[in-house]
Amino acid sequence: MTLILASSSPYRRELLQRLQLPFQCCSPEIDEQPQPDESPRDLAKRLAVEKTRRILADFPDALVIGSDQVADFNGQAIGKPGSHQAAQAQLQSFSGHTVLFHTAVCVSDGKQFLLEEIPTECRFLPLSAAQIQYYLETEQPYDTAGSAKAEALGIALMDSMRSDDPSALIGLPLMAVCRMLRTFGVDPLNPLSLAKP
Repeated sequence: MTLILASSSPYRRELLQRLQLPFQCCSPEIDEQPQPDESPRDLAKRLAVEKTRRILADFPDALVIGSDQVADFNGQAIGKPGSHQAAQAQLQSFSGHTVLFHTAVCVSDGKQFLLEEIPTECRFLPLSAAQIQYYLETEQPYDTAGSAKAEALGIALMDSMRSDDPSALIGLPLMAVCRMLRTFGVDPLNPLSLAKP
C-alpha cells in the first residue's frame, strides 16, 4: 500500500517523517477559498477532505492523508498572510487576544473516509511593534496560517497554548493521524504493516 501525504507543505512533510513510515507527497492543487457563511472549523474540515479526494482521483489504490489549518479570530477565518504587511496586520490584531487554530486531518483509502479536527487555543502576548517587526524579519512566516510559526520563534509570541495534540498547531495532528492509520491496519509502531496486501 502506498501512503501519500496530500500536501506540498514542508512543515507537514517534516511532521509525517516523525512516524518513520515510507510515504510520498503530492500537491492537491485545490481552491482554498471559503464558501459563503462557512465557519473556520468547517472550512478546515472541508479542505482536508477535498485534498484527500483530489489525490485519490489520481492514486485510487493509495492511502491518502489530507490536512488543512485555519486560524479563527472572533469567528473570522484567517489564512496565510502571503506578505510582510499582511502578517504585520494579523499579529497586531492578535496582540493580547486568543486565536483558535483549527487543524483538520482526513485519511482515506477511497472507500472509507476518516476525519478529525483538533483545535488549538493560543493566547497571544501583548506585542509591541518592535517585537512584531523582529519576529517577522527573523522568521518570515508568510506561508503559515495566522503568521504564528510555533515550532520556531513564533512560540515567543504566545502566553499560553492549549491542545490535545502538540503537533496540531504545526500543521498535522500526529496523534489523530496514528489513530486513523491504525483503522486502516497501518501501525507506526509496526512499519511492516504498511506492506500488508
